Amino acid sequence: MTKILRTVWRHVARSARDLTPIVLVIAFFQYFILQQPLDNALGLVSGAILVLIGLTLFVYGLELALFPIGESLAHALARKGSVFWLLTFSFLLGFGTTVAEPALTAVANEAAKVAAAAGAIADTDQARSRYVLGLRITVALSVGTALLIGVLRILLGWSLPLLIISGYVMVIAMTAVAPPEIVGIAYDSGGVTTSTVTVPLVAALGVGMASSLRDRNPMTDGFGLIAFASLTPMVFVMAYGSIVKWI
Repeated sequence: MTKILRTVWRHVARSARDLTPIVLVIAFFQYFILQQPLDNALGLVSGAILVLIGLTLFVYGLELALFPIGESLAHALARKGSVFWLLTFSFLLGFGTTVAEPALTAVANEAAKVAAAAGAIADTDQARSRYVLGLRITVALSVGTALLIGVLRILLGWSLPLLIISGYVMVIAMTAVAPPEIVGIAYDSGGVTTSTVTVPLVAALGVGMASSLRDRNPMTDGFGLIAFASLTPMVFVMAYGSIVKWI
């Protein structure tokens, strides 16, 4: 029991340390630049405490469950020696974690509202729901594809810089021809996919795989999957926007 309490307290202290710079910046601008008192200070303090508790539990949960699960599954599949199941697992992991990503849901809902207000889609609940679903499925497919490519890179020893540079050349080329109203959403989609749910499992998958394979270094080969997960949504969403506009 004492060990558990020490572990929890250590995570609380780390979370407080991480949140301190944010609190200091807000307080500085509020009191010294704007020179205004905080409205509803009690509510803000309560919210900050809840954030501290939530962040502590989240990070502790990652260390306790998500990282070990990702690494153990990668180890088991690599030992099994089946490339098909390893690639299938990687694709489904990328797809499933992205569909469940809260940040993607928030961006998709906001994009649907703006698209409806701008007249890009019909201003109905059904049209907005279709737009949100289409955007989420598109991004999820892109992350699944990204992990599939990333796992192939680890297995075959492909060059990470070459793949990343080629991907961004494709993004720049598609930016020139994609509908302007979808470009910003596409770029944001690349950022929101690498968030709370996706990153821990993807990072654990890469490190676990590289650790299980002979002649692979976890430091040089195990990382890079998250870069693919940030890159491919931009390509897929711009393609999706172009198809929707054409239809």
